[in-house]
Amino acid sequence: MMQLTAYRERRVVVLGLARSGVAAAKLFHGIGADVVVNDRKEREECPEASELEALGISVQCGGHPEGLVNEQTSLLVKNPGIPYTAPPVADAVRLGVEIVTEVEVAGQLSQAPIIGITGSNGKTTTTTWTGALLEAAGLKPLVAGNIGRPLCEAAQEVPRDGWLVAELSSFQLKGTADFRPRIACLLNMAETHLDYHGTMEDYVASKAKLFQNQTADDVAVFNADDAVCRDLSQQFAGRKLPFSLISRLERGGVFVEPPYPAVKPGDNEPEEERRIVFRDGRGGEITILAVEELGIPGRHNTANALAAIAIALAAGAEPARLADPLRMFRGVEHRLEYVGRFDGANYYNDSKATNPMATTMSVLSLPSPLILIAGGLDRGSDYMELLPIFRTRLKGLVALGETRGKLQKVAEAAGLTTVKIVDPVGDAEATLRRAVEEAASLAQPGDTVLLSPACASWDMFPSYEVRGRMFKQSAHTL
Repeated sequence: MMQLTAYRERRVVVLGLARSGVAAAKLFHGIGADVVVNDRKEREECPEASELEALGISVQCGGHPEGLVNEQTSLLVKNPGIPYTAPPVADAVRLGVEIVTEVEVAGQLSQAPIIGITGSNGKTTTTTWTGALLEAAGLKPLVAGNIGRPLCEAAQEVPRDGWLVAELSSFQLKGTADFRPRIACLLNMAETHLDYHGTMEDYVASKAKLFQNQTADDVAVFNADDAVCRDLSQQFAGRKLPFSLISRLERGGVFVEPPYPAVKPGDNEPEEERRIVFRDGRGGEITILAVEELGIPGRHNTANALAAIAIALAAGAEPARLADPLRMFRGVEHRLEYVGRFDGANYYNDSKATNPMATTMSVLSLPSPLILIAGGLDRGSDYMELLPIFRTRLKGLVALGETRGKLQKVAEAAGLTTVKIVDPVGDAEATLRRAVEEAASLAQPGDTVLLSPACASWDMFPSYEVRGRMFKQSAHTL
């Protein structure tokens, strides 16, 4: 990408308002670009428009006008979620206009080194945990990106001697060219977002762009237990720092000792005291803390902790300063978040579980008997990867959303007979409340009720956050 100042007095189209679009529009307007912002939502749904217009920025709402991207356009900065098939994006491709997301812009802006964290599951937990570890180590982190705060806004505020810690989605990374994080982390890979990417190959290639500009001076943290991550690691130019739950990393890395068995979902793991170990590859070995001391439970959260530890060590954190923030961390909202105990049953909000792998890991982290509330946007999967946990871990299923019929078929294949199907009842909030009531009717004292949809929220809710908050409200009104 060209230097940002090169866009002075040139036409820059920002596609999609939201927080990242507003931040990008202000940035390019500030350097003197001719900025046009477009959002297909109606004007009354775009409260940010007035703020931008007050600055003299042109805002067009209510659809994509013809000629929005034309021969005079030098750059298209698009919201990551807008597909490449959208007319303005297709026009940019046809005209050879450069297309980026704000991640590319932030990479040009930040004077501090960048930590980029991606993967199919665990990004928000790992990114937040990494920020906590770096803070405890005195390394001045600023956490942003897909986690909520626009990256190009944070990039202008992070101190030169700090770290910009970025959660990055495949949507964001697909729109990068020269973006180069000092430390890049790949947590895991699962089949998801194929409605956007079209193929698994495009999804994997988008994730891999996080590493494409790294050099031998950079660090590549990756999950040695994930076959796709291992294969991609052969292409990494940065110094490799793996993490593993199931292998002793003799050549260096962060791992669990003794290792977990490579079990299938539903198998019982032996009760055994485990510790987290860092091996530097030169004969040095340090124990960080015992696994049981981690502030949040679950094997998948142990993997997230390993990744965060590896990142923190790569950033220069002293190992002795990591144990306390690892113990004190209590997770993030909507990710295995404990809601409360109602009529003797424990309720958990895992609305951020938007694919089957995330739901599987969450179910395996909680005690049975368990009633699962699941379902949402239909992206074409048959959800049969949920069959093992449906067969071995569930007492009951409450299914809603577009995928409720598919989940019912998985339950039938698993021999699960306690299934409640919730058809739409009024608005989305009323439908979710009905689902919570159905789950409560199945729960006995000591049971677990878990909202872990295995699907995106957009069939009924504007975001997984809204879905999770409505679930919590419904639980508290039982």
